[in-house]
Amino acid sequence: MPKSNHIKNLLSLNVALLLISSSGVLGRYIDMPVPIIIGSRALYAGILLFFFCKWKKYDFSFKSKDRMTIFIGGVLMGVHWITYFYSLKLSNVAIGMLSLSTVPVITAFLEPLLLKTKFQKRHLALGVLVLVGIYFLVPEFSFKNSYTKAVALGLLSAFCFSLRNILMKSKVNDYQGSVLMFYQLVIVVGLLSPFYFIMDTSNIVTQLPATLILALFTTALGHTLFLVSLKSFSTTTTSIIGSIQPVYGIILGMIFLREYPVWATLFGGGLILLSVIIESVSTYKE
Repeated sequence: MPKSNHIKNLLSLNVALLLISSSGVLGRYIDMPVPIIIGSRALYAGILLFFFCKWKKYDFSFKSKDRMTIFIGGVLMGVHWITYFYSLKLSNVAIGMLSLSTVPVITAFLEPLLLKTKFQKRHLALGVLVLVGIYFLVPEFSFKNSYTKAVALGLLSAFCFSLRNILMKSKVNDYQGSVLMFYQLVIVVGLLSPFYFIMDTSNIVTQLPATLILALFTTALGHTLFLVSLKSFSTTTTSIIGSIQPVYGIILGMIFLREYPVWATLFGGGLILLSVIIESVSTYKE
């Protein structure tokens, strides 16, 4: 891969990760039931992506054999978002995002199994390094409080996100990333629409500005850029570089929510950054 393209792809991926990491702050800030937040997020983002795809004259058609894969991808995306936001509601930005950071470790085992790719020993080593970083980032895991549930939900969210990325990896070369994301959002809206009739929606208007930011920037732009990045990197590589998300999220939490990490958190973040640098250099050499 030419050096200029490699740097461009890394920059694009990190912009996507920065946008996606804003979900931690927004998830804590928006005062609505989680299914309503996710449903609204998917609806607004889907509308934006529809008009964007129309403007770019992208083809919305897809092969019948891919329908189930795209549908499962949408379901996994919905479960990923819901479990992640419940994790945020039960704890804080750091715990929610750090639990989600197990994606690289999960992907390192799932990708060779599902895509029949060669297992890279360095991915396992870097995954362990990420886990050590997470250990220092989390101040305390107490099984007597809500943090236990938050971590469990975060791990489930990570599993769903990893599996969704692996499934979409096989489709990003056949379809536009924006189109794939649009169909996944449609599926999420369809699955969550019943909750609008059984849950409190009284805050939809007052929470509209924050929800629109979540939908347009975090979801439509961030996740579309992330899908596009799968063309330039393997799913495992993308996930490991994506481990920088908690660092971005914690910084945003400090700025907007005044959640300040302790020194152990900073040390753990440093280990995660180290794994990102090592993986970036490794992908460049390949």
